[in-house]
Parts: sequence; C-alpha cells; structure tokens
Amino acid sequence: MARRRLGFWRRFAVALVKPVMLAWTRRTWHGIEQLRRPGGVIIVPNHISHADPLVCAHFIYDAGRWPQFLGKASVFRVPVVGYILHRCRQIPVERETATAVKSLDRLIAALDAGGAVVIYPEGTITREPQLWPMKGKTGAARLALATGAPVVPVVMWGPERLFDPRTSRVGLRPRTPVTVLAGPPVDLDRWAGATPSRVVLEEMTDQIMLTLRDLLAGVRGGTPPPLWERPASPRTSEGTE
Repeated sequence: MARRRLGFWRRFAVALVKPVMLAWTRRTWHGIEQLRRPGGVIIVPNHISHADPLVCAHFIYDAGRWPQFLGKASVFRVPVVGYILHRCRQIPVERETATAVKSLDRLIAALDAGGAVVIYPEGTITREPQLWPMKGKTGAARLALATGAPVVPVVMWGPERLFDPRTSRVGLRPRTPVTVLAGPPVDLDRWAGATPSRVVLEEMTDQIMLTLRDLLAGVRGGTPPPLWERPASPRTSEGTE
C-alpha cells in the first residue's frame, strides 16, 4: 500500500488513530505476512471488545493493507462520523433487509480491486462469558464462495483490557499488551464451486469459526468451549402400554 495514495481522509484517519494506539498498546504481531499476499483478501477476526476493531485495523495497516470494515449502516448515518467512514472506504450494511445484497456487491467490488475486506463472522461481540468465539453467521462464507478470495483468520487477545464488554470497564493504562495472530487461509477447497445453500454456508462458517477458536487457544491458552450446543439425541419410548 503506497501511503502517498491514501488521500486526505485516510491519511487523516491514520494521523488520528495510530498515535493513540502506539501509546495505548504494547503490540505483539504474529503472522503479518499472511496479509501481504497479492490481490483481494477476506479477513475474519474474532470479536471480543469494542476496542478490537482499532487493534485489528492497526495490524492490517502495519501489514501494508488498507482495512475495509463491514459495519452497521446506522453508524454511517451519524453526522461527521458517517461522512469520514465513507471517505475512508468503509462499507455499510443494512442487516436483515433486502438492501443487504448491495453490501455484498460492494464487498465483491472491493475484493476485485485487491482490497482487504474485514468481516466479523460472529456479527457482534461474542456472548461467551470467557470471550471465546461463538457460532458465526454466514456472510463471510457467502462472500468467499462468490469470489474465491482467500479467507484469512485473525485472532486477538488483549483488546478486552482496553474495553471489557462484560463490565464496560475502560482500561486507560498506557502500553497495554495486545497480541494479534493471522493464520494461513482457512481451507475451504472442498466447497469450491458449490451452490450457496444454507447447509453449505453453515458448514463453511463452522470451519471458519473452528479455525478461529483453535488459533485463539494457541494465543491465550486454556480449553475453549464448543461453538454451539449439540442437540440432544431423541428420546425413545420404552415399554408397552
């Protein structure tokens, strides 16, 4: 990414955010080379805090890519903020509406132009009490199937110290440790060229989320819970009337 080609608003965003992140965090980056591949890439991070988009964006920027986040359309309607987000090439989505397909078209166009598109597959901050990944939504899988772009998993641990969603506590200590790891692209080859049925998209999404879960376990340690509760086996009646 040539810094001189960023334009005024993207340079403004970097000048505004990066000095804060340099002072606020002590960063450990791993796997940054996974984002330095040519062409479009779909980045799928875990979501543990309202602060982790800033950490994720910093990591992607340091990899030489410009992050294009998929975000709630309501944020883009906030005066001034929405204008800056548009000028910085972020992508709004109206969730669960007919216009959501327009967001898919924008994402495909961004990937075709060689962009680094960021989609949180969980769709929101995880509801797991220990902040492990939970079952994901199918948007990233649908985009991968439509474009064939590599899906690069990114896991973060430490942003919850900047803002803990469980307590709403903001951590203002300078140089708070944060760790980010990008892994190799998720292996989705078995679904290449498949029809985007609900079953196919859910299988792909589970593969993405299991990859994120296992990468995060390597970063933070511990044993992660399952992504979902498996249904109980049907009871069979015993005895005769």
